[in-house]
Amino acid sequence: MSQLSKVEDEILSQVKRFLKHINSNLPEGMELEFEGFYRRGFFVTKKRYALIEDDTIVAKGLELVRRDWAPIAKKTQRKVLMAILRDGSPEKVREIIREVVGRIRRGDVELDDLVIHTQITRDLSEYKQIGPHVIAAKRSLEKGRRVERGSIVRYIIVKGRGPISQRAFPVEDAEGMGYDPDYYIENQVMAAVSRIMSSLGYSTEDMNSLSSGERQSSIDAFF
Repeated sequence: MSQLSKVEDEILSQVKRFLKHINSNLPEGMELEFEGFYRRGFFVTKKRYALIEDDTIVAKGLELVRRDWAPIAKKTQRKVLMAILRDGSPEKVREIIREVVGRIRRGDVELDDLVIHTQITRDLSEYKQIGPHVIAAKRSLEKGRRVERGSIVRYIIVKGRGPISQRAFPVEDAEGMGYDPDYYIENQVMAAVSRIMSSLGYSTEDMNSLSSGERQSSIDAFF
């Protein structure tokens, strides 16, 4: 048995003794349960965290477990988490971000990886703030599609001038329109990755250097 395995066994043994002691003193019907043992993890806040065990990421409150983020952002965040929690590799983090940003800029991303899913929670006429999902929903209605409270709107942000919300088109109508690379880099991928890196003390300036490739990043300082 390796030294690491011995340490883990000792930790689990202590956990079992702790649980037994606590539960023996709790009121009837209450019980403290053991949920899992994780080698590495970090907390952005109390309700936003990521843990890893056996190449499995357990996350709460982060973009990768939320529906209203594009798959390209969620997949990138998951890869960065693996590079941090499993590999402890600054070079992998750099490679992941630069590879994804490069593909987005080249237009080398499948449409399915850009789709944002948002639920309509009220009648469209009741929305005071007209966000991208509302604009996309109204455009679907104009096409004769059924949209009501509880419907899931699937949309893409396309190239063009004007506010982001005005460039939200239902995925059914976005084929051939061309997605907005700056939106997906800044508001999706880098926003999701920055959530992790800022919790490690990584600055906005350093994040910008990763996405632009203008200078060497100081990410090594966090490993």
